[in-house]
Amino acid sequence: MADSLTVYHYPACGTCKKARKWLESEGIEHTLVHIVEQTPDRATLAAAWRASGLPLKRFFNTSGQSYRGGGFKDRLPTMSDEAQLDALAADGKLIKRPLAILPKPSASGVGALVGFKQAEWQDALRS
Repeated sequence: MADSLTVYHYPACGTCKKARKWLESEGIEHTLVHIVEQTPDRATLAAAWRASGLPLKRFFNTSGQSYRGGGFKDRLPTMSDEAQLDALAADGKLIKRPLAILPKPSASGVGALVGFKQAEWQDALRS
């Protein structure tokens, strides 16, 4: 993992903008990575998934075109973890954003955050 918070984001995404604004207002150092131009690889996604403590399905951007167009609503329940990770690594727009990877796990053990909920980010990044 990196030495600072790594945030995979999509610049035009409203939720990503809120997360970036919050990080800046809190003075939290972070590195921004364009999630479509530099989609996290399978190993990075697998590590983030393990570090998040979340079900892998939470990593999918269920409101995006890639999700709808790929029929993931119907496919996801029968896909293996490996197939899900492969799909996510193949299409940055399929990943729920922002995806934040912490340089070390928080006091609560969280090492990655998916989506932006200010209270969750505050707990993980200020603990």
